[in-house]
Amino acid sequence: MIRRRHHYRRRSAGDPDLDMTTFLNLMVVLVPFLLITAVFSRITIIELSLPTTEGGAAPAEPAYRVEVVVRQDRLELLDSNGKVATLPKVDGEYDFAGLQAHVIALKESHPDEDDASVLLEPAIEYDHLIQVMDVLRSADVPAEAPDAPPVRIALFSDVAIGDAP
Repeated sequence: MIRRRHHYRRRSAGDPDLDMTTFLNLMVVLVPFLLITAVFSRITIIELSLPTTEGGAAPAEPAYRVEVVVRQDRLELLDSNGKVATLPKVDGEYDFAGLQAHVIALKESHPDEDDASVLLEPAIEYDHLIQVMDVLRSADVPAEAPDAPPVRIALFSDVAIGDAP
């Protein structure tokens, strides 16, 4: 019987209060630390024109379009009139500087046109696609004043992507 009384007395003592002070102190320190050390990422959106299958008739006069075909060993630059340039890899890297020079020359001869296509072979890396698109969309050209920073010009900003033939 003594055991029973002791057992009942323990139960009737009531539940202890939960002390949240330590946890709240941890949160007060941890939340600002996490906010200060968080890495904020910048998201960039590039608008693309994807091929469509429209049921209408083909236009009578084809529009001017620049195409860059990215192959494993070279870049091919074409326009509506035919092949403009073939740029082989230099030291294992694509010749983006040469491509940009050709694209600037095409833009100077067709200033009102904005359409371009990037066609890729199946095993081309994503980074190469982005670099070709950057070359097609804009370029930094030297300013007229000798001490001025370079001027960014728009080239062919309406870029479509697809598979190389």
